[in-house]
Amino acid sequence: MTGPRYTPLAASLPATVPFVGPETQERTRGRAFAARLGANENAFGPSPLAVAAMRDAAADVWKYGDPTSFDLRSALAAHHGVGLDNIVVGEGIDGLLGYLVRLLVGPGDPVVTSDGAYPTFNYHVAGFGGALHKVPYRDDHEDPEALIARAADLGAKLIYIANPDNPMGTWHDAARITAMIEAVPNGSLLVLDEAYIEFAPDGLAPQIDPQDPRVIRLRTFSKAYGMAGARVGYAIGAPGLIESFDKIRNHFGMCRISQAGALAALRDHAWLTAIHQKVATARGRITAIAAENGLRALPSATNFVAVDCGRDGAHARAVLQALTERDIFVRMPFVAPQDRCIRVSAGPDPLLDLFAAALPQALRSTETLAASAT
Repeated sequence: MTGPRYTPLAASLPATVPFVGPETQERTRGRAFAARLGANENAFGPSPLAVAAMRDAAADVWKYGDPTSFDLRSALAAHHGVGLDNIVVGEGIDGLLGYLVRLLVGPGDPVVTSDGAYPTFNYHVAGFGGALHKVPYRDDHEDPEALIARAADLGAKLIYIANPDNPMGTWHDAARITAMIEAVPNGSLLVLDEAYIEFAPDGLAPQIDPQDPRVIRLRTFSKAYGMAGARVGYAIGAPGLIESFDKIRNHFGMCRISQAGALAALRDHAWLTAIHQKVATARGRITAIAAENGLRALPSATNFVAVDCGRDGAHARAVLQALTERDIFVRMPFVAPQDRCIRVSAGPDPLLDLFAAALPQALRSTETLAASAT
C-alpha cells in the first residue's frame, strides 16, 4: 500500500505555518489570552452596517457567492476611480498573493523581497518553486532602491514591498514609491502591498495609472475595515493582468456573506474615519506605555506599533515570552536587527490597560532571569 505521490517540489518543502495563530497558542497553553494584541486585527470591530449586511446575507448562505464579485468590484472601481476591469477580488491579500505567484513564478524564477518582510509572500514563492532573493532593511524601512537594483541584476519576475510596512510600521512617501515604479526593470512587476494604507497619513498613497503594467497594488478589508475573519482582499492593476487571474483563481472562493459585508463597509465612510481616529489614539497610548517603561516606540503608519526593547532578538523574545505568560498576545519581527522589537496591535483601552500592567512585570521578570543566568 502506498501513500500519495507528491511532486518533487512539494516533497522538498517543510510543512510550515507562516504565523502560529493565537488559538493554537491558547490550546498549547491551556488557557485563553486576556489581551489579543498580536495579529494586527482591528479590535475596534467592523462597521455596524457591515455586521447588519452580513447578518441579512446569512439567510442566503445556501447560495454560492457571485463568482465575479460584481457588486463589490463595481463599488471598488467607483471608489478608486478606475475601471471594473482593473479590479479583482480574492480571499484576502494572502489569497491574491498566492494567485499572483502562481500566475507569474515558475521553478527557479527569481523574486525579490526584503529580509524580514511579510513571510506569507515568501511561503507562496517557495510553494511554486521560485528563487527568493532578499535585501536588508535600511533604518527599519524597506529599501526601494536596493530592491530595484537587485531585481535588475536578477531579472526578477516580482518585486515585493509593503507601504506602510509590516512588521515595522514604517513608510515611504508617495514620491519615493512613484520613483520606484518608474525604475521597475523591464519584465518585472512591482507588488505594492497597501494593507495598512487607510491608517497612513494623507497623501501617502501615490497616484498610479491603473493601466500601468509595471505595478499591482493590493488592499484588504481585514485591517481598517475590521473584517479579518471575512477574508476579503482586492487588487488594482492593468486589465490584462487582472483578467489573467480568471485562469487560475478559485471562482467560488468568495463567501456571499463576506461580499455583502465588504460592500456595506466600503459605504460607511463615517465608521472608517472614526476607526482612523481610534487607532491613532491607541498608537499614542502604546508609545506612552513604552516610554513609561524606558522603551522606544517606532513611529507607525499602521494599526500596530513596533516597540524597541533596547537590546537584541534574544532579549525581545524573552520579553514576548514573559508577556505571553501573563496572557498578553503580541508578536515580533523575525529577522535581525528588527527582531529587537515586539509588535503591539492597537486596541481599545481595556486591552491596552492589560498590556500596560503586564509590560513592567514582564521586563522585571526578564531582567531577573538574565541576572540569574550570570
